[in-house]
Amino acid sequence: MIWKPNVTVAAVVERNGRFLLVEEDIAGQLLVNQPAGHLEPGESLLDAARRETREETAWEFEPDALLGIYRWRTRDGATTYLRIAFCGAVGNHNPDLPLDDAIQRVVWMKPEEIRKNRLRSPLVMRCIDDYRRGCRYPLSLLVDLNDET
Repeated sequence: MIWKPNVTVAAVVERNGRFLLVEEDIAGQLLVNQPAGHLEPGESLLDAARRETREETAWEFEPDALLGIYRWRTRDGATTYLRIAFCGAVGNHNPDLPLDDAIQRVVWMKPEEIRKNRLRSPLVMRCIDDYRRGCRYPLSLLVDLNDET
């Protein structure tokens, strides 16, 4: 068996001390997460972060920095996630855009409110804490060789 981590992207967006989050129905539980999801074949990491944010929140996201790269293994050890988290800003909002099926609502929360909720994973709070600590890395660290021959 070949082991492969699940590559995901996440968007950390702060506005007036509140963070953009989604409440998701995961196996009958309401959990809080950043707009996040899996990298799709042929997609750049930046495009994946833009797409996932749009699909889950109806906001247009523009990454301006790499927040961090996080590895997390589920409690049962069956799945490993490699999360590439970006921070940036949202622009246009299209409230008529249908959201992904699991999304129950889009919310803006203060960090103390987030800590009181059930989180999808420990990655949620770690990304927010790192953002608040000022972690930022240039997007130029990412190299996409798809267009080179």
